[in-house]
Amino acid sequence: MIVFAAPWLLLALLGLPLLYWLLRVTPPQPRAQSFPAIELLRDLPVTEESPARTAWWVLLMRLAAAALLILGLARPVWGPGAESEGPGPLLLVMDDGWAAAPDWAPRMAAGLAALDRAARQARPAALLATAPTETAAPPRVLGPMPAADLRSRLLVLRPKPWPTDPHAAAQALSEWRAAHPGPLTSLHITDGLEAALLHGPLTAAGPLSLMRSQERPRRILAAPRAEPDRLHVTLRQTPLPIASQAAVLARTADGRALARAVLAFAPGTTEATAALELPLEIRNQVVRLEIENEAGAAAVALLDERFRRRPVGLLPGAEEGADAPLIGDLFYLDRALAPFAELRRGTLDALLARPIAVLVLADRPVAPGREEQLLSQWVQAGGTLLRFAGSRVAERPDALLPVPLRAERALGGGLTWEQPQSLAGFADTSPFAGLIVPAEIAIERQVLAEPSPRLAERSWARLSDGTPLVTAETRGQGRIILFHITATAEWSNLPLSGLFVQMLRRVVALSAGVAGVPEGEAALAPVESLDGFGRAVPPPPAAAAIAAPALESTIPSPRHPPGWYGIPGADSAYRRALNLGAALSHPQPLAPAPPDARLLPLESLPTERDLGPWLLAVALVLLAADLLVSLRLRGLLVWRAAALALALALPAQAQTAPEGAPALATRLAYVVSGDEALDELQRQGLAGLSDFVNRRTAAALAEPMAVVPGESDLAMFPLLYWAISPNAAPPSAAALAALNAFMRNGGIILFDTRDDGSGEGFSPGSRAALRRITQGLAIPALAQVAEDHVLRRAFYLLHELPGRFAGGQVWAARDQDRANDSVSPVIIGGHDWAGAWAVDGRGQNLHAAIPGGTRQRILAYRFGVNLVIYALTGNYKGDQVHVPAILERLGQ
Repeated sequence: MIVFAAPWLLLALLGLPLLYWLLRVTPPQPRAQSFPAIELLRDLPVTEESPARTAWWVLLMRLAAAALLILGLARPVWGPGAESEGPGPLLLVMDDGWAAAPDWAPRMAAGLAALDRAARQARPAALLATAPTETAAPPRVLGPMPAADLRSRLLVLRPKPWPTDPHAAAQALSEWRAAHPGPLTSLHITDGLEAALLHGPLTAAGPLSLMRSQERPRRILAAPRAEPDRLHVTLRQTPLPIASQAAVLARTADGRALARAVLAFAPGTTEATAALELPLEIRNQVVRLEIENEAGAAAVALLDERFRRRPVGLLPGAEEGADAPLIGDLFYLDRALAPFAELRRGTLDALLARPIAVLVLADRPVAPGREEQLLSQWVQAGGTLLRFAGSRVAERPDALLPVPLRAERALGGGLTWEQPQSLAGFADTSPFAGLIVPAEIAIERQVLAEPSPRLAERSWARLSDGTPLVTAETRGQGRIILFHITATAEWSNLPLSGLFVQMLRRVVALSAGVAGVPEGEAALAPVESLDGFGRAVPPPPAAAAIAAPALESTIPSPRHPPGWYGIPGADSAYRRALNLGAALSHPQPLAPAPPDARLLPLESLPTERDLGPWLLAVALVLLAADLLVSLRLRGLLVWRAAALALALALPAQAQTAPEGAPALATRLAYVVSGDEALDELQRQGLAGLSDFVNRRTAAALAEPMAVVPGESDLAMFPLLYWAISPNAAPPSAAALAALNAFMRNGGIILFDTRDDGSGEGFSPGSRAALRRITQGLAIPALAQVAEDHVLRRAFYLLHELPGRFAGGQVWAARDQDRANDSVSPVIIGGHDWAGAWAVDGRGQNLHAAIPGGTRQRILAYRFGVNLVIYALTGNYKGDQVHVPAILERLGQ
């Protein structure tokens, strides 16, 4: 079936006979005539001859072109579907809550098609969106107005990250009907959830059509449940008559997927559960769970610090009897920390060999010398040392205490007049602020602190008489915390209370960089919200703060959209997540449609095709052909000359150099390692870096190339990236000669062992392979890249040079070596820079940056830019003329 959007243009077809009459006559073709005049007179015909008719096929081609132009401008539409049946204007009801997001595109197509049909019928239309707006305004009806004008209003509609409001929509419909009585035709594009409040008034006003998806269930990702070794994820959905399954992905802050769990639904079931098992270091990087291949706020669950499991090491005062029930040094600590932390045991060296958040010393003095030095360096680097006092610590205090200790103090018993002391309330500045102190807590013994001017500011908790119970001191990037009592019930009953668990949980949270902010009535302001498709966006204008205790029970709305919430002025790392799925119950499917309503499946929506552009394109082709024919009839087009020009152009095109020729463009190169996966990583990494350099600098880099030293010509490349494979063989003599010549002539080789800093142990054997590879290379004496090295300021000013991993050292030639104008021919590191730069075909990063996430990846890209500029310009930025500008930048 074909209909015309502009049928009045078909009247132009009546002019085709006149066009036929005009096109019948064509001018005569010019003819060459020889001179002199006598020959001209002799060859002249006696009677005048002039063509009066155009060739029939030319005339037919011109008439067809004119007819196609008229038909194309009339906008014929193929397969428009059934026209809206019923009287009055068209009321389009559009569900735009969270459940509409997964199939939003076909829903919008259905709404636009309905408005197009109404426009062809010259029928006015109105629009009712059933969810509150971003400004917290209730639903209202727009219109009636011409359907073409309402089309632009529908195009800006987007799904909301909160539920629809059927009561407010029904109220808006009632008010609109009071102002616009009379029959109407309604189309409700429903999200498949219960909406009986609207169907009654709509069927009473006129014919009602319901359009919904019958194949896609509505799914909700519920709040996950954390266990010591896994995360349990739960999906809820509307029931399906057949078995189905869905997958949940665990993603990091930069969007990398770390794990995938498949959930199976039996026929008719509405809930399924699966477990995500990840190593602790990897699991703590997960900040987002989402349903695979499904958009929507209900398909996303954000994970805040409540789902992190920080590694905590335990060291008792004496190994013997440390786990003895009720009296062991670690008995209460183990039970208090196990629900929310990963507990590790072992020697001090073994515990510090792996990343660890908190180290607990239960009445264990620190031995002077190596042990004290190891712990001091670990604390300075950011560790949290949690200590519990006791008789051993009181007798042998050491330097790793937040305050000097004085002596033990007994507060109860037959030999003292003092009574056990209770615990005072926590100050507002204490990390324990907001915790409720039970009245039954009693402290019978404690280790007193030596009075000092800074004792008050270092006290986190006090007894009712004012003596400190918990003190702390910041040292470097870390801190030392001391409980002035034992971790057993020998000196107090605090380890027997729930407050002990809460205090330890605050301490572990502090180790992750989370500010100790009060939980009481603190207002959590919106920091980042989720839109209807589950994407992170700035909070909407109506978003407001939520009291911390009310966050768990808050149902997302325009005032409180799902997303991240935090406390103004507090540490930016402290965030709490408000998830839509945690506030929603099981989705209720749509009740049976009213008897008078038509039920239309969204999947069988007819596809309308506008034939106008195709008809106009054919008309233009016919007109172009007519132009060529006309030129040929007039003698202005010589076919042989055109063929000759085409033949001459083909050899010239065949002589074009291949795109991959290295001499025609500046490009980076990587050394083939023999490991296909590693070589592909190098290619993707250099491709991502080249794209970043092209977008951020004036340099123009082509696609990277793979090279084999000794076989490939290295002279065309400014920089070689060499990711070391653990099983790499020593290069051949030809390869060594080529590499030495490359470095001697100004080339730079970046060796990457991919096993340094936070990636330690990632590629075992790479350092030994590096020694094998470089044994025959003329490498100058190396030193760590200094703070004032040109590599740190060639383009960006950098204090760190991370890649996929961070924390290791980067080595280059010493500044004293003046060869190659002080440009280092070799740079060695182990940060896996290619892993940080690598992108797939869609431009998405492939690997997570550990541990710094997005900021670390940006720094890795900036190091890559500096590296490229360093390879292209040498020590240009080391010239003294740049010093004033660099100093000014550093001052800013």
